[in-house]
Amino acid sequence: MFDDLQQHWPKASRPRPIVIFGAGSIVTDAHLPAYAKAGYAVAGIYDPDLEKAGTLAAAHGLIAFDTPQAAAAHPGALFDLATPPDAHAGILRLLPDEAPVLLQKPMGSDLAGATEILQICREKRLKAAVNFQLRFAPMMLALQDAVNRGLLGEVLDFDAWLALDTPWGLWKFLEPLPRVELSLHSIHYLDVIRSLLGNPEGVHAKSIGHPSSKIAQTRTAAILDYGERIRCALSINHNHAFGRRHQACEFRICGSEGAAYLQLGVNLDYPRGEPDILELNTGDGWQAVPLTGAWFPDAFASRMSQLQRFATGEEDALISSVEDAWHTMALVEAAYESSAAPATPLAVKP
Repeated sequence: MFDDLQQHWPKASRPRPIVIFGAGSIVTDAHLPAYAKAGYAVAGIYDPDLEKAGTLAAAHGLIAFDTPQAAAAHPGALFDLATPPDAHAGILRLLPDEAPVLLQKPMGSDLAGATEILQICREKRLKAAVNFQLRFAPMMLALQDAVNRGLLGEVLDFDAWLALDTPWGLWKFLEPLPRVELSLHSIHYLDVIRSLLGNPEGVHAKSIGHPSSKIAQTRTAAILDYGERIRCALSINHNHAFGRRHQACEFRICGSEGAAYLQLGVNLDYPRGEPDILELNTGDGWQAVPLTGAWFPDAFASRMSQLQRFATGEEDALISSVEDAWHTMALVEAAYESSAAPATPLAVKP
């Protein structure tokens, strides 16, 4: 019944060669496999660790650039910044004016960093998007299509529920960072919520760590305020280390005419993961949507396809542009401010 829902973005007919800044695990595990699957040519890679870049480039038959300036000068390129957020601004200043560019999320380490990036992109007229690729996962494209068709009616409730045992030890570089859970993980969920519901009026949030972890925050509870008609809540626990049976990574979206259930499989038993799931109930009971791909790596391919098509004039609108992504960063910033603010105290018993 739901076989015709969109799950993949159409490929660009005249794609530009891709130049990647960064040679980390996300490039190896997601970017390169996704672009190869989509048939997009990667011209070369630059990383300050020249040895790492050279090894990765050699394994894929690519150029390893010696300097960021050389990478930025590659003719006709689309630039893919798989770099830490505090490195984005410096690289953007090197790129040719009006170049197409994809920035790894988050868009800066904080809202001030995001604003600096936004200003650089405006000054250089860059065709810049942020890699909030969860929007482009097959299950999310299908969900967005279902919502756009009115299959759920008016969306009234959005619940995100995560109870996981995330292996934080895989990312030692996170240990000294002051902001982790919201800015690097749940930012994906906040961005998807914005894509479905628009900007909330505000947010109530608390993000905290766990005694077993060196990571600054691994647990978050948040309520997004959409007024008197829409309820939106997130419960995120990365320290549910009691076996798979009652773990979860799922969304529930309820509307006036129907509902959707999603499982984000990659986060369960990471990095091996489990299948993504999308089920819809539009009045005839729950029905599974046959998915033809997964968040990793298919979302990365569709994200690149949309930017490529915008860069070549095949599409008029750029999804998750820096102009739009700034609002996701503003939501993350507001959530951290809310988390740091005191709660409303209880009355003192007389």
